[in-house]
Amino acid sequence: MQTEEPIIAPETPAHEDARDDAHDDAHDLHLAAQRIAPAVEALLFVASEPLETKRLAKLTGEDEKAVALAIQELSERYGGDGGVVLREVAGGYRLATSSLVRDVVEAYLLPPKTSLSTPALETLAIVAHMQPVTKSEIEAIRGVNSDSVVNTLSDRGLIGEAGRKDVVGRPMTYKTTSLFLESFGLNSIDDLPQLELEPGQPLELNLLLPPQAAEGEPVESPENSADTPNA
Repeated sequence: MQTEEPIIAPETPAHEDARDDAHDDAHDLHLAAQRIAPAVEALLFVASEPLETKRLAKLTGEDEKAVALAIQELSERYGGDGGVVLREVAGGYRLATSSLVRDVVEAYLLPPKTSLSTPALETLAIVAHMQPVTKSEIEAIRGVNSDSVVNTLSDRGLIGEAGRKDVVGRPMTYKTTSLFLESFGLNSIDDLPQLELEPGQPLELNLLLPPQAAEGEPVESPENSADTPNA
C-alpha cells in the first residue's frame, strides 16, 4: 500500500515579509550600535560618574537597545587582561583601571593610605544599613554624639541628606551616595552584605575617599573594589 507524503504548505509572502523585516531590524540595530560605540566609549572615559543606558541614549540620540548593544561590544573589548575595564556600578557604566594595575595607579593618584577612624566607620555602616536614618537614631546605636562624624562623612561625599522625617521636630535623615557605591564597587544598596550591628563592636570597612578628604582623616582603598575611575 502506498503512503502519501504530507503536503507542506508553502510559506506565505506575509511570513517572508515578517522574517525579512526582523532581519532588517536586527541589521539596523547592529549598524547603529557600531556607529555610536566610539561616542559611548568616549563618554564613559570622560564621565566623572557612572552613566546609565537611558542617559547614554539621550546623549547619542540613539535607541536604548542600540546603546545596550554598543555597551555589550565594549564590554567584550575591555574584558581581557588590559589595564582598562568596563564596569557596571551604581546603576550605570564607567571605564576604570583594572585590579591588575591597581598598585601602580594608586601610587600615582592617591595620597598615603591609612584608614577611617572607628567612629566614622561605625557611623557609615549604620547609615548604609538603616538609611534613611537620623542623627538621633545613629546616636541611639552608637551611644555617643555623632555630629562630627556625620559632618565629616557628608563633607567627603559618602553620605548625603535624604529629606526630613515626618515626626516631631522633623529631623534630617541621611543616606549613602553614589560615591559610596563606587568606593565599594557596589551596583546598588541591595548588594550590601547582611550585617548585625552590635553596640561597641567596630566594623572594619575600607573606603576609597575623594582627594579633598579633610586633613587628619585617613584614606584607604576598598579591598573589594580595586578599580580606579577615570578622571
